[in-house]
Amino acid sequence: MTTTALEHELKEMIIETLELEDVTPDDIDRDEPLFVEGLGLDSIDALELGLALQKRYGITLESEAESSRQHFANLKSLAALVESRRQK
Repeated sequence: MTTTALEHELKEMIIETLELEDVTPDDIDRDEPLFVEGLGLDSIDALELGLALQKRYGITLESEAESSRQHFANLKSLAALVESRRQK
């Protein structure tokens, strides 16, 4: 499956926001987990990403909500969240 323009934009935002110097957009698989295994992000990274999403897309997430964990599961779910919130 090909990467959408939004997914590519999110990959670049993740790399830029978290200053991942050795990671390119091609290194981020849309179906791989973003946290622990996969990209290996942690809870501090989640907070920074949440702030970046709020700044760029106006999306506010509740940090303790279980749905937030699902939205950050992988790039595909994060793109789906942005797409759904943008349409409102």
